[in-house]
Amino acid sequence: MRIKSFAKINLGLEVVSRREDNYHEIRTLFQTIDFYDVIQFLPTSSNKIVLKGDDKRVPWDKENLIFKAAALLKEKFRIPSGVEIRTVKKIPPGKGLGGGSSNAAMTLFSMNKIWELHLEREELMEMGKTLGADVPFFLEGGLCLGLGRGDQIIPLPDLDLIPCILALPSFSILTAHVYNQFRLSLTSEDKDSKIIKFLADRKFDLLENRLEETIFSLYPQLKVIWSLLRRQGSELSLVSGTGSAVFGLFRDRGKAKKCLVALKKRCPSLLVNTLSREQYQRGINDGV
Repeated sequence: MRIKSFAKINLGLEVVSRREDNYHEIRTLFQTIDFYDVIQFLPTSSNKIVLKGDDKRVPWDKENLIFKAAALLKEKFRIPSGVEIRTVKKIPPGKGLGGGSSNAAMTLFSMNKIWELHLEREELMEMGKTLGADVPFFLEGGLCLGLGRGDQIIPLPDLDLIPCILALPSFSILTAHVYNQFRLSLTSEDKDSKIIKFLADRKFDLLENRLEETIFSLYPQLKVIWSLLRRQGSELSLVSGTGSAVFGLFRDRGKAKKCLVALKKRCPSLLVNTLSREQYQRGINDGV
């Protein structure tokens, strides 16, 4: 069995408060995009989980979320058989695109089928929360509101298909590093939430990533990319999550292609599309 493991962008991110467990309460808009890894699951005569991958920047061991997801199901349901899992990585780590979380979600999704566990999506999402805050979203896809740590997922009516420019600088950013530098001065009550206002009228210029000021202070080169996307006519340009990927949404594909040419002179970039929930679910169910 082979499956596509899609990336996401955050169309907005608001830090609401600091939690007692030292995580942050956030409000965010997740959106799937047509950019993916490929994961293959192979039967094996061993009862072990064997994990292999082609990206040397990623640890292909027991700390990998793919391994943890497969091990979670194997241990919980006392599965006697093993599996060999091979991953072809396109989504680079440390970019705020959710590659590792997506891989974990698709492993839960696939092993549920392969081991015939017959678990409902909601059950997989609850298990996904134990692996990472973004994991539950990737079992839903499309446009979703994320609350709590980002692991409380509320599906929203989808946007139209929108061309999306992804700028992928060579360096990675650790989420913990950004949050450690971030200073929360005011809580984001609903009346101040630009995400809540966006949900009412769908105007992209309302949205923001409230971590960007901190990210730009640490990595000023990202603000240069952000500014270029704005100048080139993007409807919305933001750092995705805690970065380092910066994206721009364009209603006009011609403008997007022109922007891509300019942006490629600065850093690796590509043109993708947003994915509706239906497209996303079809993409993961059809495999490759």
